[in-house]
Amino acid sequence: MSGTPGAGKSTMAKLLGQPLGAVVIDHDIIKSTVLADGNISFDQAAKSAYSLCWALAESMMKQGFSVIVDNGLRLAELFGFEYWYIECRVDDLDLMDERLQKRVPLRSQRMGVDHPPVDASSCRQGEESRALFRRWIEKPCRPREDDKASVAVVDSTGNPEGRPDYALEQMALQAR
Repeated sequence: MSGTPGAGKSTMAKLLGQPLGAVVIDHDIIKSTVLADGNISFDQAAKSAYSLCWALAESMMKQGFSVIVDNGLRLAELFGFEYWYIECRVDDLDLMDERLQKRVPLRSQRMGVDHPPVDASSCRQGEESRALFRRWIEKPCRPREDDKASVAVVDSTGNPEGRPDYALEQMALQAR
């Protein structure tokens, strides 16, 4: 799963997990748990959370489960799983800001486009934050051309709950 904060990644992951029979490993839940003890910096918590996510994903894959996790390409290659990069895309900063402000944020999550997570003293705010979001939108971290990855970009501007069918259709079409 990929996309800017507020693009609908968590919603999409949850909606795709059941029909795909996949375990969803949520980076924000793990990162927020790591931050809760208060003895680790925001940046270090992010690194630790990714390490934990990948360790959990590896364990699940060894047991034969499909997983939905951030940055799982190398694990998919290692265990012979098909890798899908699903990007939730929203180009409207005001819509993302509205979504972020409506949700109950975890410690690791932004409270708005201009409002970084409470523990993130080094995160950008204001106009600098909006420039960061624009960069995330314009230059997403898609797999390289030579990676063995299938890509589906889902416009999640509308209700993201109506979009998992599109991702599933793309997966079925590319599997043929």
